[in-house]
Amino acid sequence: MIALKITNLKKFMSQLLIGECFDSFWLSEASITTGNTYIIEGTLHPEFFSEEAQEVLERCHRTHSLWKEMKPFCYSIIRGKQTPLQFKFVFRLSYEKVRHAVAESGISLEPDHINGLFLNIQYSAGQLSCTTGTSMSAFSLDKSLDQMWDRMVLHFFQENDIDYEESF
Repeated sequence: MIALKITNLKKFMSQLLIGECFDSFWLSEASITTGNTYIIEGTLHPEFFSEEAQEVLERCHRTHSLWKEMKPFCYSIIRGKQTPLQFKFVFRLSYEKVRHAVAESGISLEPDHINGLFLNIQYSAGQLSCTTGTSMSAFSLDKSLDQMWDRMVLHFFQENDIDYEESF
């Protein structure tokens, strides 16, 4: 796990809420506190969708809303004259991207044993931080998955010109 402090808050917020660089992440959960607290659980309920849409979701193993689908709603809560008191977004890498990353890295883990690769974005008291996290279905002392995900996030930030400094 790594913890990163975002050093250019305005630029990051533009990339998060207006830009497209986070759009392909699945939204696991969101919490935004303004005059009220809004909580979004990103897990999809397949029974809500048509049979055709359910088949598409099942084919691509999609279990969560995409950030690009939820971003307009979150943006509508955050924008305004006053800065939110706090917010937290928990993103996760899609099933297919997890499978691809594990295959590319050469890690000797079965992708089906990985519950998720997470990027937590949290704003409070004028500070914005990002932390990485992993979840597996079985305990392991092997930290290669954590290290791979940390490298991927750092590379993603560098590719998208996100300014940060490492926190300890």
